[in-house]
Amino acid sequence: MNDIQLPNSWQAVLGAELEKPYFGKLQNFLMEERLSDRIYPSEKEVFSAFELTAYEEVNVLLLGQDPYHNDNQAHGLCFSVKPGIKPPPSLMNIFKELKTDVGFDIPNHGYLVDWAKQGMLMLNAVLTVRAHTPNSHKNKGWETFTDAVINKVNEKSEPVVFVLWGGYAQKKLKLIDVNRHIVIQSTHPSPLSARNGFFGSKPFSAINAALLSCGKPEIDWQLPDM
Repeated sequence: MNDIQLPNSWQAVLGAELEKPYFGKLQNFLMEERLSDRIYPSEKEVFSAFELTAYEEVNVLLLGQDPYHNDNQAHGLCFSVKPGIKPPPSLMNIFKELKTDVGFDIPNHGYLVDWAKQGMLMLNAVLTVRAHTPNSHKNKGWETFTDAVINKVNEKSEPVVFVLWGGYAQKKLKLIDVNRHIVIQSTHPSPLSARNGFFGSKPFSAINAALLSCGKPEIDWQLPDM
């Protein structure tokens, strides 16, 4: 992590965070973890969400929690997996809801980079995890950093659509000025909760309606097969 810089657009608004004591401790923790364990995503992919969606281009912020912890899944975007990797259950539920909501054709992969390139910041609250050990990097400093990200997106002068699925994400509501921004929330798409409010919530058409109401381009949700 010591050599990794945020992309320029984010460095301008968040660079000061990287100089704070908590971030130094987080870097030291990650260096030690990488020496003794496999950590996901790879070092060069930790800030993928920021590389794919410049600060000025953020129109939507989708908040996840913890990166996928199985081999070759996580690559720095919440809910997305690398090409060639079977979409996990939460992502399949997202695809099912997309199908009923906007007539989405379910693709043969779960690589969501196309959404990030359309102005959707796909942010996990924690940006790294030890292989096969969910929540292993919880409360090590990432949450302080990603709360700062949410604060900076909240400071944008133009409206942003914040998408909060599940109780964990909804705790971040206190960081968002709901008078200036649009919040879309429901239960989480995980198999444990999708039937209790995610299915049928039509978040994708709601996101596009909100974008249109702000004079911003809709997101083309369809992902071509690979």
